[in-house]
Amino acid sequence: MKKPTMQDIAEAAGVSRVTVWKVLNNHPGVSEVKSNLIIKEAALLGYPLPEQFTNNTVHANPALMTNTSHESATISVVVSRPDSSVFWSNIIHEIAKEVTQAGCSLMYTYVPTEIPKDYILPPPLTSGQVQGIIILNVYDAKLLSILNRLPIPKVFLDAVTNFSLDTLAGDMLLLEGKSSVEKITDYLFASGRQKIGFIGDINYALTNKLRYEGYTASITRHASHIDPAYCKTGTIGIETYVEEIHNYLSGLRKLPDAFVCVSDFVAHVVYQELMLMGIRVPEEVNLTGYDNIADYIDMKDFLTTVNINTSALGKRLIRQLFYRIENPDTPIEVIYLYSEILYH
Repeated sequence: MKKPTMQDIAEAAGVSRVTVWKVLNNHPGVSEVKSNLIIKEAALLGYPLPEQFTNNTVHANPALMTNTSHESATISVVVSRPDSSVFWSNIIHEIAKEVTQAGCSLMYTYVPTEIPKDYILPPPLTSGQVQGIIILNVYDAKLLSILNRLPIPKVFLDAVTNFSLDTLAGDMLLLEGKSSVEKITDYLFASGRQKIGFIGDINYALTNKLRYEGYTASITRHASHIDPAYCKTGTIGIETYVEEIHNYLSGLRKLPDAFVCVSDFVAHVVYQELMLMGIRVPEEVNLTGYDNIADYIDMKDFLTTVNINTSALGKRLIRQLFYRIENPDTPIEVIYLYSEILYH
């Protein structure tokens, strides 16, 4: 097994390697809160601590200790790409209302979509300033791992596909997609569509993978095999979605009868590209989505999708965090939320 290094401790604690060096060598300039966190992470990793740390019990700083009640707590919503969609802003707005009604304070903590090697978490997350966090729209595996190690109550909404639920140190809410997308694909077959494709990056999010599994379950029952030519499931760049889908559709020798899209956003990109190609939607190629995002009014009359009640979702997230704050020792929960399919 690889011997842990100061860099490993720095990544686990969300601090710089220099800060770890200062603490382990008893140099001044690091707060007690951060020092305790670094020592705790070092011990968990099995790093050989100096004698002064191994001979004395390191007590958690009161600022990092979990409250028995969420009253007067400061809650942080940790978000990446917060302005990407009304979908996300509606969820955050509902969280803010619930936090205010509960007499708590809300803090927004913005994090990058991808983090560099020497990334350090924003100080409020490591200083004991917040008593709980909700992680939204964060899809960087390394960043999720760092956030997961924070010794405060936390709730995740979704995660990257390769995030191991066995390591989960907070509750996770997932939008159920397997059964709903399986039903949507069944519906396409029932409406006479025989060649059905799938578009969506299944490496990006656990929920995306679940939706693809629903699609494949239906295809397997209705057809002899899944045609790989009609499936674009690999990694798609956040900034290059339009270009990559354009190239994919343009490269097809023949279009399928329908595409099951991993989200309304993807369905809208596909819709615009098909229209530019002179393809009639939904007459020639039908499309389905997921989320029921109000942004895309040009598809509202034909797009079959899954309606996500963002107000209810925001409430569920913050109430789950309040529960976790008040019940820190109960088992970690992975919760699947089922939603209504809107057929067209």
